[in-house]
Amino acid sequence: MARYEIAFSAQLMPGAQLESVKANLAKLFQADAQRLALLFSGRRIVIKSNLDEAAAEKYRSTLERAGALVEVCALAEEIEEIELAPPPEPLAAPAPTQPAAAPAQGAPGRLKVVPRDEYMAAFVGVDAPDFGIAPLGDDLQDDKPDVDAPPLDLSQFSLAPVGSDMGEAKKAPAGPPPDISHIKLQE
Repeated sequence: MARYEIAFSAQLMPGAQLESVKANLAKLFQADAQRLALLFSGRRIVIKSNLDEAAAEKYRSTLERAGALVEVCALAEEIEEIELAPPPEPLAAPAPTQPAAAPAQGAPGRLKVVPRDEYMAAFVGVDAPDFGIAPLGDDLQDDKPDVDAPPLDLSQFSLAPVGSDMGEAKKAPAGPPPDISHIKLQE
């Protein structure tokens, strides 16, 4: 299945006005002035890529109605595989000045770096711990030290006796209701 890309190089359809095309594209792409300046810089800008034929035609017709002359290009279907050259011979690591400081070959828990290319050759003399992979379910977090409780002086507090009311102190009962027997409604 052929794939296509849509590219724009600031070319206008015959008879189209630059300002109206800019306004149309700003509305179409919801673009600000900076993006419009980039679109109309004259460079070839790929607007959309990896489209099928129907979608590419839809984009082309929409952009041409807006006044922009676009280029529809077929993408290469096959991706060219590039065969990499074999890595160069590793560079000789400088001999350590003190043989006692060099890590022991095959020492348990130490990593021996074998250079795969000229960039990794710089790490041949590095003495690094060999960190393995923990078994599934292991706890990798370091143990937290026990924290001593802070010293608190609680001597000013006491416990209430069992069954006592721990709520607010009850208010005194209100006085008797006022005598309103002498009040009458008039008609």
